[in-house]
Amino acid sequence: MSIRPSRIGRRSFNLLALSAGGTLMGAVASAWAQPSRMPVYPQWRETAQRVAQAGVPLEELAPNAPDEYTVQRGDTLWGISSIYLKRPWRWPELWGMNLDQIRNPHLIFPGQVLVLEKLGDRARLTVGQGIPGTVRLSPRVRSETLDNGAIAAIPLHLIGPFLTEAVVFDTNELDKAPRVVATQEGRVMVSRGETAYVRGDLGGARDFRLFRELKPLVDPVSREILGYEGRYVGTAEMVAAEGTMAAPTSTKTGAVVVPATFKVTSNRLEAGVGDRLSPVPQQELVAYVPRAPAKPVDGRIVSIYGDGLKAGQNQVVSLNRGSRDGLERGHVLALWRAGADAVDSTTPGQRTPMRLPDERHGLLFVFRTFERVSYALILNVQDPVQAGDRFTQP
Repeated sequence: MSIRPSRIGRRSFNLLALSAGGTLMGAVASAWAQPSRMPVYPQWRETAQRVAQAGVPLEELAPNAPDEYTVQRGDTLWGISSIYLKRPWRWPELWGMNLDQIRNPHLIFPGQVLVLEKLGDRARLTVGQGIPGTVRLSPRVRSETLDNGAIAAIPLHLIGPFLTEAVVFDTNELDKAPRVVATQEGRVMVSRGETAYVRGDLGGARDFRLFRELKPLVDPVSREILGYEGRYVGTAEMVAAEGTMAAPTSTKTGAVVVPATFKVTSNRLEAGVGDRLSPVPQQELVAYVPRAPAKPVDGRIVSIYGDGLKAGQNQVVSLNRGSRDGLERGHVLALWRAGADAVDSTTPGQRTPMRLPDERHGLLFVFRTFERVSYALILNVQDPVQAGDRFTQP
């Protein structure tokens, strides 16, 4: 399929983001309005400078890496990096291939043309104007552009909701949190735009997340409780604070409590009496820099987010490793399929039990970490993932 090369309006592009990371702002893209705030750490620049002197070995390139590629709306940075690199999280090598032309290594825009130059056993990536007949690879990967037109690192719709919904509490602390005590007109459940009545210490906040019962996250190996995952219901905002009013003359009490009035602003589940409230956290600027962990990691899948027993590509899982174990946002991890039990019956008169080797069959992308637990997106996988499956550094 041929395309007409778009005119390049901006020369700086994101080779950091090309390898699946770039930057995201919580669940929204507006933070990209200040890309200069994104870090470029010295070790990344040192690697890039070293690679830039000689280029990247041809064996590091992905099979059939195109000589020229025009960035399109609908691309993802992970998908583009996979076109050029066998291991797309190794962005410093790709960045080093074009170090001289990088001004802001966090942005890439539709219409920019990537040109692959090969010299001997090395390759470099540069920005070019393109020529008629540029090949557009397929299939295309669903994505969105950010507010300033930049390409997202991975499709925002995949992880955006989980940046506020996927929450791990250290203890069963929601037992003491504000709670829904009644609903509009006595309904069993209320939906978006409807009213719920709340009692408890709101701490001065007005916007809250609603959670149902907390689910303990149990380490598949040690059986230790790593934290408590809240079942996300939705969000609500306070309309009127709690107060009191004079009691009817027929009662003996001097005043009665008037619970706070809340309006449900969004919901994944219908809200009901007994649901607990937790303040909506302040949105933070999140830099997703794709990279392998600095040290070996060996852990297990704790659970599939939601009610599923197994998960596939683009679903979210919780991990039994967190910040205390060195996991960080942006880490790329390898998924392993456990080796099957087998019997060696080739020796006459003997049947020797065996366990076949584990086989790597997918990749995870860590996007949220807590002290003892992390959440990761399944980037790709060959077989369904379930609790207890193993992961390591890639």
